[in-house]
Amino acid sequence: MRPVPRTLELFYDVLSPYSWLGFEVLCRYQNIWNINLQLRPSFIGGIMKDSGNKAPALVPRKGQYMANDLKLLRQHIQVPIQFPKDFFSVILEKGSLSAMRFLTAVNLEHPEMLENVSRELWMRIWSRVSAGLWKSSGRALDDFLTFPRHVFKVMILPSPGGSTVSQSHPSPMFSSFQDEDITQPQSILAAAEKAGMSAEQAQGLLEKSSTSKVKNQLKETTEAACRYGAFGLPITVAHVDGQTHMIFGSDRMELLAYLLGEKWMGPVPPAMNARL
Repeated sequence: MRPVPRTLELFYDVLSPYSWLGFEVLCRYQNIWNINLQLRPSFIGGIMKDSGNKAPALVPRKGQYMANDLKLLRQHIQVPIQFPKDFFSVILEKGSLSAMRFLTAVNLEHPEMLENVSRELWMRIWSRVSAGLWKSSGRALDDFLTFPRHVFKVMILPSPGGSTVSQSHPSPMFSSFQDEDITQPQSILAAAEKAGMSAEQAQGLLEKSSTSKVKNQLKETTEAACRYGAFGLPITVAHVDGQTHMIFGSDRMELLAYLLGEKWMGPVPPAMNARL
């Protein structure tokens, strides 16, 4: 008899690049490890204020380290992440409240779409690729993009059956990256539709994102992260044998595997069938 899956809660904000890295790694493992991955859209601004923390970019040496760190992690974890050209405007002025309210509405009404819509919002703020590259790949918009040094590889995320399919194409020009907005209504609608949501669904969720129900849910989720001890994002909360473990960041997945009693195979695990 198969053991009951361990519950993992991933608290994240699309304003956080490290949240994206942790999100993709856990999505890759959700059909490999015996886990129940629950995505928890949160508001990083509330967590920073509650904890008394401040953004790494506000500390010059941390900001410089972060820029170099993300360049290396883009290759190591194979996520097409890069700094927004207008970093301070995007991160410190515009913020993510509207986007996270929208994701909260998605989670309440269409949770099956949450992974794809979250990814598309990250793509807009941290790694927008021109439409031509999407079309030339011959893949759907929820395909997962990676950028090794010499090829443009499109990797489909593990399907419910656990298989992974990849296809390589000539290397793109990185100049095709451009910042895209995640704060204006039309920007959020565009992200939702690119993620596979109908225009009618997206518009309905956008309207609901301004309701008290959605606002209160986002506040409650953010407060839950704070109760777990969050001082930034992402955090992964593992519920194992009656105990709760909060793990901060995207670089402690090996420790998470240890807690779960699972095998860590690196940030890009080989294709495997789902556990029986």
